[in-house]
Amino acid sequence: MYTAGEELLLAPLAELDLGKAREFFDVRYWGALAAVQAASGRLARDGSIVLTSGAAGHRPHAGFVIGGSVCAAMEAVARTLAIELAPIRVNVVTPGFVDTGLWSNLPAEVRQQMFREAAARLPVGHVAEPAEIAEHYLSFMRGRYVTGQSLIVDGGGVLV
Repeated sequence: MYTAGEELLLAPLAELDLGKAREFFDVRYWGALAAVQAASGRLARDGSIVLTSGAAGHRPHAGFVIGGSVCAAMEAVARTLAIELAPIRVNVVTPGFVDTGLWSNLPAEVRQQMFREAAARLPVGHVAEPAEIAEHYLSFMRGRYVTGQSLIVDGGGVLV
């Protein structure tokens, strides 16, 4: 399983620091690819790789140009690697709002307000806790008949 944990890089295109954007891609995309490359030769034929994307690849917002791009790239690389590394399975969990340190670049009061507003919009009525998302990583790891797939786990966020 690969997931990066640094805070999001949020900025409108006009204000985007391209150096920081490259660093974000270094961790989230190139870091994932390096981890897969290192692990793939060591995995059993029935092994599983689970990557992480994000709902911004499906429902982007202003200021998410880098985050949305990385999310879309992770889903594309998983499909490609599922073919290249077969029979090793490669899948992606695509979370929506999850109450983690990912949002630590926002002041606490802004973050909590964002979570309250998101919960009010979401069909499930709450922002996820990490354990809710972890169940889907485990499902992909155990599921021997699924590869090259992305599972959106966002409480219905891409629907609203």
